[in-house]
Amino acid sequence: MTKKIGDQAGKMFEYFGSFLRKCIFSVLSVGPVPDHIAFIMDGNRRYAKKRNLLDGAGHRSGYLALMNMLKYCYELGVKYATIYAFSIDNFRRRPEEVQSTMQLILEKIEDLIKEESMVNQYGVRIYFLGSLKLLSKPVRLAAERAMVATSGNSKSVLSICLAYTSSDEILHAVQECCGEKWDEGSALESKGAGNGLVFLKGNENGKIKPSIVVKDLEKHMYAAVAPDPDIIIRTSGETRLSNFLLWQSANCLLYAPPILWPEIGLWHLVWAVLDFQRNFSYLKEKTKLS
Repeated sequence: MTKKIGDQAGKMFEYFGSFLRKCIFSVLSVGPVPDHIAFIMDGNRRYAKKRNLLDGAGHRSGYLALMNMLKYCYELGVKYATIYAFSIDNFRRRPEEVQSTMQLILEKIEDLIKEESMVNQYGVRIYFLGSLKLLSKPVRLAAERAMVATSGNSKSVLSICLAYTSSDEILHAVQECCGEKWDEGSALESKGAGNGLVFLKGNENGKIKPSIVVKDLEKHMYAAVAPDPDIIIRTSGETRLSNFLLWQSANCLLYAPPILWPEIGLWHLVWAVLDFQRNFSYLKEKTKLS
């Protein structure tokens, strides 16, 4: 009997929370809603230490916070969400900590592609961005399965930056561009139409201009699957990007609430969106100028 009453109370609380969010989001939707929000999930380990939790408990609490935050984003109408899940630099941590984190990531990837998962409920397509070859085979294969399993979803997009740094992303894009131009030059050379070098070319005025332009690089970025972020939210009060989306964040809003990632909640998202709306005209003008 007690369990039944508890279940009913839980459902009522969930219903009330859902109704309250709808009211809040309907008010926010009067103003411009960000198309893309990115998250730097900082503070999981400090949260565990602060609460005297076992190793890994902070990351598990952080995962629950992430699921709530993504749900809020998709309910609000944010189409793209990007999370900084694991930096290449994180591989330098203690081997046992890296192994534990990788095991948790593997477990949660499997959870994401279950039929009843939030990803399928909201029609979310998943992309994994980064140097995936650095991952262990089980994690890499799980990531590939998740991308294939959600490829038919089209309502929203979740980009998970795994084995990622922005400097590696930019280097990758430059290498891809150079390889592409080299192949073009080789093809011309084989037809007797050039000397294999197409890094410089003439325009309609006969002047020389670079063959590789900004759009070429952007096309080869890992994050080309989504538009540039409108807001980057980093918890723990830090105002650093930590090598995350450096190329894409030139004209976005940085919101840094002084809480640890597992402590993030609905109101932090609301304040970030309100701040975005307050600065919308300025950010839009900056984007036009760039």
